[in-house]
Amino acid sequence: MAMIFCSATATIESPQYTVVHTESDFEIRLYRTSVWMSASAVGISSFEKATWNGFHRLFQFIQGANLNFSRIPMTSPVVTCMVPKSGPLDSEGYYVGFYLPVKFQENPPVPLPELNIKPYEFDSHCVAVRKFSGSTWDERIVEEAEKLDKSLSRSKWSDSKIEQRGYSIAQYDTPFRSAKRRNEVWVGVHAPKLGCKAIGVAAY
Repeated sequence: MAMIFCSATATIESPQYTVVHTESDFEIRLYRTSVWMSASAVGISSFEKATWNGFHRLFQFIQGANLNFSRIPMTSPVVTCMVPKSGPLDSEGYYVGFYLPVKFQENPPVPLPELNIKPYEFDSHCVAVRKFSGSTWDERIVEEAEKLDKSLSRSKWSDSKIEQRGYSIAQYDTPFRSAKRRNEVWVGVHAPKLGCKAIGVAAY
């Protein structure tokens, strides 16, 4: 897994966004439309297991397991998206997302069929973001999502959460880094006054 994330000294690409609102314990970002690769881990109830399962296939893809034989630079963050329904945080499973570098945005390499991954368009929309460090165990991500939910409920954005999209966990560092790990919990919000348009269920 150490190879999956680039070192802190490397220059890596990330999806572009603008911070449109800031509170003491969360911020709201407007992300631009971009193309990601998505690995389904629906049916896996554990966040940790789903993330390893999905990114194992994505890592093969960026190492050349595609019909173009392209090697794709690592980007950040790796985002594990929860599929709303039942289970932890009302999730019935997960999708693991990898942001494609700008070079591959218009023409993504075609993954080998056995990897069961596909490109999807991350529509421009706003997300409320809570930053946290340390581990991303199953219990921890539930705690952090609950904290974000509580913060939103006490703000003027209490009715803005897009329930259909569920929560996502963004990880920026290798799991072998024990200190000052950068993690975030995201949830979509509808806030027209901030330029955030309403969107439906994500089509990962």
